Amino acid sequence: MTVFFIGAGPGDPELMTVKAARIIGECPVCLYAGSLVPEQVVACAPADAKVMDTAPMTLDETHAEIVAAHELGQNVARVHSGDPSLYGAIAEQIRRLKVDGIDYEIIPGVPAYAAAAAALGQELTIPEVAQSIVLTRMSMKSTAMPNGETLENFGRTGATLAIHLGIRALREIERQLAPFYGADCPVAVVYRVGWPDQMIIRGTLSDIQPKIREAKITRTALILVGPALGGDHGFPDSALYDAARPHVLRPKKKAPVT
Repeated sequence: MTVFFIGAGPGDPELMTVKAARIIGECPVCLYAGSLVPEQVVACAPADAKVMDTAPMTLDETHAEIVAAHELGQNVARVHSGDPSLYGAIAEQIRRLKVDGIDYEIIPGVPAYAAAAAALGQELTIPEVAQSIVLTRMSMKSTAMPNGETLENFGRTGATLAIHLGIRALREIERQLAPFYGADCPVAVVYRVGWPDQMIIRGTLSDIQPKIREAKITRTALILVGPALGGDHGFPDSALYDAARPHVLRPKKKAPVT
């Protein structure tokens, strides 16, 4: 018996991996986070499968369902949104599985920041503008952030920031980041990326908050901040395909023999 932690992607069932869909379709028990995973994603479960929305359940209750399945020798599809390695709350589940000697496997999924970049139609790492992406979140009412993991510290790098759980803290985000990025730094908020009601709102650190308030977005949104989100920066082409920079897969062409 195995528990499969499955990354279902951002919401669009077609962005789920082939492996994820296959495993969900084979498991007699499917536990999914219904607040973030649409029912269409688990519609591929067997017709007679036990499918449960874990949104109203506690960790003890979900683990009890897994233990019951283990006693029956039934595999469990534990379906999470995005990629389970990012804010998937799987670490505490895995800890309990290890105590009970229950096998598990992790199936990666499309993370929200990648789906958001695709929805925006752009790359997040622009040559000589930004070559790093920081995935972080705001504390708000959730677990406190570790010491040192602050927006100010990340802002000093100039990297592209992907901020989760921060849609209610846009003023605080502006306050902490404007000294490093400038008030006119581009910001993109992607609401429910991959869902039918997906919404994209662009602005700057100084004006994004009233735009979000007008749109009445209060949850389930990813905030992207950084100069890479701007227009054409006049940046250089990547060296990857530069004809003047040969490499092992594209060696320098020999001059023709005359």
